[in-house]
Amino acid sequence: MIARVRAGEREAYAELVRPHADVAHRTAVLLGAGADAEDVVQVSFVKAYRALATFQEGAAFRPWLLRIVANEARNAGRAARRLRSAVERNAALEALPLAEDDPESLAVSRERRAELLSAVRALSEPHRMVVTCRYLLDLDEEETATVLGWPRGTVKSRLHRALARLRAGLGEPVLSSPCDDGGRRP
Repeated sequence: MIARVRAGEREAYAELVRPHADVAHRTAVLLGAGADAEDVVQVSFVKAYRALATFQEGAAFRPWLLRIVANEARNAGRAARRLRSAVERNAALEALPLAEDDPESLAVSRERRAELLSAVRALSEPHRMVVTCRYLLDLDEEETATVLGWPRGTVKSRLHRALARLRAGLGEPVLSSPCDDGGRRP
């Protein structure tokens, strides 16, 4: 069946995945996709189709497919948690009456935000990229590592250094740590 799909028979792919559709859906639900389980399964089937060229001949198809479903379910769960977190943060910020009602607080808030953005722009490119991915785009470390093409340890160390430089640039106390290289590396 896989050989037929690889040979270009798209209809054969439907025959290949149909017996696994129910278990794929259960996997997505049980791993936290919830109401998005159907979407997770569809995305997983598309990703599996695109990656079929990398499927190891002779290996079991079902575990390979379910691994893709599991990854997509985790991604969907993380995205949902990030969205909930962002909504909660926004709700908490909106609950603060001070900024809208107090022109002085609003001006200070805008000034502080401008200082922060200026400090981010002043970082070296690797530090600016990691801060942008992690905090401005709200990606987790693994996603940041994937987006930037760096090992996860590199993301952690560069993020640590970037935050130390941001604190220093903003006039906040900087605590040294064994990971700090004193700015020798980007």
